[in-house]
This record gives sequence, C-alpha cells and structure tokens, in this order.
Amino acid sequence: MTKDVIALTERMPDAPSILAGLLAGGPDLRVETAGEGAVVQLCDAEGRPLISIEVPLLLQIPGEAARLLGSGAELSGDGPVWWVEARAAAGVPQAEQLAGAFAARLTMLLGGRIWPPDAPGTAGAARPVDVSGITAVPAPAAAQPAVDMLTGKAAVVLQDRPVIPMTSWLTEALRATVESDRSLQIVTPPHCRLSLPTRTLLESTPSRWVVQDERCGYYDGLTGAVLRWQDDAFSPARDENGRTPVADAFTQDPSVGERQLIVSFRTLHRPTADLVLGGALEAAWQMLTGGPPVSWGTSEPAGLTWSRRQLTELAYERAPRPTWTVAVGTPQRPAIATLRVIRTPEGVEEDITLTVGYGPGEKPALEPLPALADELVARHGLQTMMCQLREARRDLSAPPRFEHPPLPYAFVLGPAEVREAGRDTASMTPLKERPIQLGPSARPGFYYRLGDGDTAESWTALEQLMRHLRGVPPA
Repeated sequence: MTKDVIALTERMPDAPSILAGLLAGGPDLRVETAGEGAVVQLCDAEGRPLISIEVPLLLQIPGEAARLLGSGAELSGDGPVWWVEARAAAGVPQAEQLAGAFAARLTMLLGGRIWPPDAPGTAGAARPVDVSGITAVPAPAAAQPAVDMLTGKAAVVLQDRPVIPMTSWLTEALRATVESDRSLQIVTPPHCRLSLPTRTLLESTPSRWVVQDERCGYYDGLTGAVLRWQDDAFSPARDENGRTPVADAFTQDPSVGERQLIVSFRTLHRPTADLVLGGALEAAWQMLTGGPPVSWGTSEPAGLTWSRRQLTELAYERAPRPTWTVAVGTPQRPAIATLRVIRTPEGVEEDITLTVGYGPGEKPALEPLPALADELVARHGLQTMMCQLREARRDLSAPPRFEHPPLPYAFVLGPAEVREAGRDTASMTPLKERPIQLGPSARPGFYYRLGDGDTAESWTALEQLMRHLRGVPPA
C-alpha cells in the first residue's frame, strides 16, 4: 500500500531545507517535477517516481491538522504550521523509508513533528537511505501522482489515515478520472473515515470508497455492497440470484447519540464589478454557530484564513470555469461547508452546503433558521434552501458503516421561485403549518416547516409541498 508521510513544521520550508530532505536518498536519485511544478518527485535512474512531494501548505488556523490526523498531530503553541506531504510509491519498501527520511530531515531543520510518528526511515534520517539497485513500478502516462494503479476503467488510490481528506492530490486525481471517463476508487483499511468534502465529492461523481474487510474481502464504505475486483475495477459482487450482498461490518449499530444539521442553499447574483462572494455562507455560519468560518481553501487541509475578498478573486480568475472550495469551523463547534461558484447566463450562482455537528445533549440550532432564511432572501439573492437533520458523527467524518439518511426539516423558496410558482400557490399549501413570509412584501420568499426532523413523515410533507408548488394534483 502507498504510504503518506506528513511533516508538520514550525518554520517555512525553504529551498535549502527542501534540498536537504531530497538528499535523503543520496545524490544519485533524479529530481523531476509534475503537476505544472506543484509536485517534486525523487525518481530512480529510469525517471520513475519513488516519492512525490507536494508544495508546502501553510495552515494559518490551529486545529486543522488535528481534525484530519488526530489530536497528537498538533504542535505546541497557536502559531501557523507548514504541512508538507510526501507519498511513497507502492510496492517499493525503500520508497516508504525515503518519505520518512525526507520528513524527518525537514523537522530536524525547521522544528515540528512527523505523522505518522513511527513512519519508517525517520530514525537515523541524517544518513541517506540505501536505494542501490531499487526501481519503481513504471507509471502510466495518464497517471496522477496520487494514483497507485490505473486501468481503462478506474484510477485506484490506496490510503491509510484516520480521516481521508479531499487533498489537492485527490482533487487532481478526481478531475483527471472524470475527464477520462474512469472511476476514482479509494481503498482503505476499515478504521479509516472520510472527511465530509471527500464523501460529498465521491457521492456526486462515478467514484467508490473501497473498504478492506477480513470477512468478505472488500465492500463499499458508503453503500455496504460487497465488492470484487473484476474487469479492471472494483464492482458489486453478485450471488447466484444476481443480488449484491451487504457486508456485515457495514450493518453495525450506527447509533452514536450525535447529530448533524445540514443546510443546503443556492444564491444568484448579478455579475457587477463590486460583487463580493461568500456573504450568504458567512451569514449562515454566523447565525448557526455564533461566528464566521475560520479557514478555507480549494482542498483539505483548509489552511487559509477566511476571506470573502480572496474567495471572490479566486472565482474571478477561474471564470467561466466553476470554482469549488471548502470552509472549516472551530473544534468547539464543528462545521464544514462546500461552496461551488458557477457562472451562468442568469448571473453568478453560489451552491452551498453547510453542515454543523452536535454531540449528545447538544441542541441543533433550529430556532435561527427562519431568521436566516429571511436574511438570505432580503440580502443575498436566495433561490432555494433545504434544512435537514441526521443522526451522525459530531466531527462530521463518515465511518464505513450504515448511517441514517438525513430527514427534511424545512424548505425555503426565494422570490424568483415564488413568482414562478405563483404567489397564491406558494402562500397557501396543504401543510399543517402556514408558511412564514420572508423579505420585502413586494418580492417575498416563504419558509415551510416540514416536521420535527425526527420521523419519516417529513418526507411525506416535502413531497406534498413539491407537488403543490408544481401544480401536480395530490396522489
């Protein structure tokens, strides 16, 4: 299995320190670049990569390393941390030692610590690793640095971390697989979990989370389907009746006594010169958690201090291509959002999903939802909003077992959608509770309470509401 080794340094890695790390294999290894210079690779004599090292990432906010690697990854103090990640090539034992020695050399020079702390090669890193006679497996021309095996149907990535984040490695691998009509398949041991952004992107693309299991071999960590390697990809296994069994490990009791509030909404803005994005997300975060987002980025870890101006500049530079970003909250109130900015003929659209975690005995922030909806309608061009509750982990990570699906709690229509449905139709519904009118009376929106978020009856209420708004007669 490919091994990742991460150096968390107190000071910025500069050219001399990176060079000292690269000399962990001695002077005979070749240095190459990939990803338009964003990745440095130590290669064997034939130019095949042994380890791939990404550009150092500055984590300006405390807590982001611990969110993804565990509490032991935090450095002492509240200062910034540099995250330097090295991936060792699969099937080459010395490559893992190279990655560990590279990370150890960085931390010796710059201060900090290594994850995992027991990575091979970290002891005696001052001496070069003996790489005489070793060669790496040839990498297909279309492979990304994060990909361990590439076939005509799938790009397979092997991972072993407490939480599998949507790193820039995986973001690039996912983009490449979608463009080449392949499936990204992440293979992990059973103790791993997915970060919320990773889970969201896997569910929205032809991708799969493959979990190793001692009883059935492999299963899908999001659906529980038993998998087999067949026709160059992991695919659902079939029994004699053509059905796919569900792994026993997936059906373990999911009850954790923790909950998540999921708020998904779309906003639309006129593409004016003074447009600043992120206001709707910031307003939602403030009302539901008591403060703004802490950090953001185009991948995980999200190392940048939250800035609407920088977010807008990034989206402007990438237009008309979409821009996908992630925002993260504090450990005291776990919250993660994904935000996608899209340029459409109607204007600039923000597609946002904010998820907030609550522990046993903590009450989800349901009371502010009508006020939040009113704020989004009045000031942020809200189109629609869906609020849901689910029983799931407070830390917002996804384990490889069954989790109850979210239940709808409230739905919101913005002014344009009210006008399309008809104001009388939007204001008079078959629901038990009358909708709450939002925003200016001349162009109102409406907030619809669907239930308590604890029973499946809220799905029935949502279906009734959707049929009513679309003018479909009751079933």
